[in-house]
Amino acid sequence: MSTFSGLNTALSGLNAARTGLNTTGQNLTNVNTAGYTRQRAEFAALGTPARGALNDLGIKVGQGVGVSGISRLGDAFLDARVRTSFSVAGYTGARADALNSIEKTLNEPGPNGISSQLQGFWTSWQGVANTPGDAASSAVLLEKSATLLQSIASGYEALDGQWSQTRSNANTVVQDINGTAAQLASLNKSIRTAAASGTPSNELIDQRDALTAKIANLTGGTVRDLPDGTNEILLGGNVLLSGSTANELKLSGATKMADGGTVQLEWAHRPGSAVDLDGGKLAGLLSVLKPAEAAGSGGMIAQTAASYNTMAAKLASTVNPIYQGGVAPDKTTGKDFFEFKAGVPAALGLTVVPKDAGSIQVGAPGAGGKDGSIAADISQLGTGKDSPDAVWSDTVVRLGVEIQTGLQQAVLADVSLTNAVASQQSNASVDIDEENVNLLAYQHAYQAAARVMTAIDEALDVLINQTGRVGR
Repeated sequence: MSTFSGLNTALSGLNAARTGLNTTGQNLTNVNTAGYTRQRAEFAALGTPARGALNDLGIKVGQGVGVSGISRLGDAFLDARVRTSFSVAGYTGARADALNSIEKTLNEPGPNGISSQLQGFWTSWQGVANTPGDAASSAVLLEKSATLLQSIASGYEALDGQWSQTRSNANTVVQDINGTAAQLASLNKSIRTAAASGTPSNELIDQRDALTAKIANLTGGTVRDLPDGTNEILLGGNVLLSGSTANELKLSGATKMADGGTVQLEWAHRPGSAVDLDGGKLAGLLSVLKPAEAAGSGGMIAQTAASYNTMAAKLASTVNPIYQGGVAPDKTTGKDFFEFKAGVPAALGLTVVPKDAGSIQVGAPGAGGKDGSIAADISQLGTGKDSPDAVWSDTVVRLGVEIQTGLQQAVLADVSLTNAVASQQSNASVDIDEENVNLLAYQHAYQAAARVMTAIDEALDVLINQTGRVGR
């Protein structure tokens, strides 16, 4: 082996140390870059060259060091755990937001809640029973009745608005998913090109991982790596993304809560073909958009709205049978106190029939104009086991349990996500102390390789320029 080969060996050391320094510099400059995964230069010793001729004798050493690659120090298991946690957090978070909004519409307990207004409604009937035909007590009854019905209608309208807003949000999420999948397809194409040319694509993979985590938060899904360096995402076993090809999603079905239909996620290229979601924000939104069901297992928004309809119907069916048997000061009898407008939900269509004190049927037939026994009977309707008060109380309790459970699930999912991200970051994030140590190590290696090159250069100088000058 010639002396000149030692220069190549030293040069390989310089190049390796420089690559290590550059890699460490890349890590340090990205210490605050979100989603960046630390990298490490991988080295491999270069072996002894093959003998070139029969007279190529003597002991030979290796040819130095080579850079075998730039490793990305991520952990596939921790990355998968983060995606799973994002999926669960997205699902529970969407439901928790819906539950919070529903809780605000209830106003329970409080003076503006239906429970409190029911008490005022029954009390106003007692006031009429005490002073039959009195304009003041009758006006209070009519005012309390109108307030109660307005609260029922307002609660329903708030839920109807929430349903429409949630439907709009779901559509926005679908558009976000389609846009993110298109970005992932573009990144996969770039990663595949880089892999084919032998160029490191660590930063591109960091970007891709951030987007796959976003997809997991929105849709759940399963991520699988492909042999060419790209990946694919499956939703319910069907391909959302594979390599550089992405399939679009769309929403179909009901556009209003009153439609009573299902909002369905479909493939844009296969209309009518439903997409099953494993989790994520969109799955949470679609779950709360389900129509109401008799068993109470429907979507929470429509199910709660149905409770307002049930409350309105219960109020009318409880008061009207007794009220119909009464006689008003103006001799009106047989009328209903509550009636429904046709073509609208019960909660919105419930109205009060009498308009003044003279037409309120408060007394029993033949008992005289000062009798208020019918009003007295109605005032006691709120105390029965099957009363409107009991029905509403059961609704509030049930919703309270669902809300509490949903919020606790969201909190636990957020804690799990925080822990998963912390574990991922502890493995993948840049440690400044470690990188500073690496910086010194590569610096010393560079200096040592440079010193070897200087020594060989001096030896060559003696060999070339000083040989044959002995004795001169």
